[in-house]
Amino acid sequence: MVIFLDRSLGKQVIATALRSSGFHVEVHDDRFRTDAKDQEWLTDVGRQGWVVLTKDKKIKYRKVELAAVIAADAKVFTLSAGSVQGSEMADIFIKAMPKIKAYVEANIPPYIVRISKAGLLSTVYP
Repeated sequence: MVIFLDRSLGKQVIATALRSSGFHVEVHDDRFRTDAKDQEWLTDVGRQGWVVLTKDKKIKYRKVELAAVIAADAKVFTLSAGSVQGSEMADIFIKAMPKIKAYVEANIPPYIVRISKAGLLSTVYP
């Protein structure tokens, strides 16, 4: 399973923590222009079958982005916690990773799933 970190999650803190926990991580700015439109990278990442981690809770409300998620069968997991530091976000993602893996194995994309601060998952799309 390849984890893709949206630019909203930064380049190092979360990526380093996830890699240290044994996950294959790709970072937005290593693969795309920093000003790449969300629908551009969502389409590419979704088609590759990678799991998207983001803190952008509004993807499902933006028609163009939701259309990209749907067209590319993207697997999107968005952190619902408000203002938390990178290390805390990393801890939340690591804690949630067994549930994320199980969700990915049990569900056919496209989907958008919220991750709570406690590491619990809830489907927001479809």
